[in-house]
Amino acid sequence: MTQTVPVPQGLPMERDAGPFDPPREITRLREARPVSPMVFPDGHEGWLVTGYDEVRQMMADTRFSSRQDIGILHVPYETGMPAPTEPSPPMPGMFVAMDPPDHGRLRKRLTGAFTVKRMKQLEEHIVEITERRLDAMANLTPPIDLVKEFALPVPSLVICELLGVPYEDRESFQANSAQLMVRDQTLEEKMAAFIGMNTFLTELVTRKRETPEDDILSDLGRHEDLTIEELAGAAFLLLLAGHETTANMLALGTFALLEHPEQLAELRADAELLPGAVEELLRYLSVADIFFRYATEDLELGGETIPAGSTVIISLLAANRDPRRFENPDALDLHRNARGLLSFGHGIHQCLGQQLARIEMRAGFEGLLRRFPTLALAIPAEEVKLKTDMNIYGVHELPVTWTK
Repeated sequence: MTQTVPVPQGLPMERDAGPFDPPREITRLREARPVSPMVFPDGHEGWLVTGYDEVRQMMADTRFSSRQDIGILHVPYETGMPAPTEPSPPMPGMFVAMDPPDHGRLRKRLTGAFTVKRMKQLEEHIVEITERRLDAMANLTPPIDLVKEFALPVPSLVICELLGVPYEDRESFQANSAQLMVRDQTLEEKMAAFIGMNTFLTELVTRKRETPEDDILSDLGRHEDLTIEELAGAAFLLLLAGHETTANMLALGTFALLEHPEQLAELRADAELLPGAVEELLRYLSVADIFFRYATEDLELGGETIPAGSTVIISLLAANRDPRRFENPDALDLHRNARGLLSFGHGIHQCLGQQLARIEMRAGFEGLLRRFPTLALAIPAEEVKLKTDMNIYGVHELPVTWTK
């Protein structure tokens, strides 16, 4: 029987339970009513889904659409910011915001580039990139900012090589992508970052089509049925997702390990724990948390009726902390079997680059802990600047030190 609980006015976002835990209100809603109504800032009522089973069922049901032009609440993918606006069609090539068959037409062009086999072939090179960054970091005098010196450069270097994006252009695209992740910003700020990123990528994919090289964007450009606009949109998505999420996982994951010294000591002592530790950190942190769907018809979910046209918000962090799925879910347990985690989504939109992200995290955490056995926070934990203002969670900076 559904419990009577107050309807939240807006999405609870305050990290009042600690830097690694969901907001207390989100946890309370999951325990009381895993599919619960909520009121958006413009006053219309939508839904918030926090239970593991309900999130998984919903993400597998394409009747919950990813298209932003059919919902009451328009959520531009490039910002993740909910805003009641005039519905508009998705950006060409942004297949994460598309439904079948358009979604499949674009996604299938990329599946070969991100197969498990191809990622394993790249693993040795990713380790080399990681070790080079660790070499550069070891030559610095601590304290240093781990985000700037390691967590951001590693995935940026990897995705730039894979896509064929010149790494010397990183300052521009990193600044624009970071701006697009800001939750509260003016329309002018948002559009300036979006136009800057899109202009850069349009020029790049045009060159790739004219003079292809050995990279993913050149491979995409060989498909004549894809327009330049679609190529730029796909590049936009791959570049943004390919470095923002992994960078935040490397930094926030290191913070979490440093705050759990017993778990960290076990990981240092037993390298065989590493693959499972990465899965557990992915579950425990869930840095890409909030996703939107739109009901295309009246739908049943978790004993509730979701009316057609409703905007539905999914919390992957809440789902990954559901005690109905994971025992003692709010504990970081590197021995846990986190199989079934939802951090990379589920269904047709499950993250294409998940194996790449796992390889980068395994290489990153293994190398960092091996090369810097005395790594420690350089400031009190409560002074670490959290990305509570961003649409992908993490830390703005992570000052660390070690004994040289």
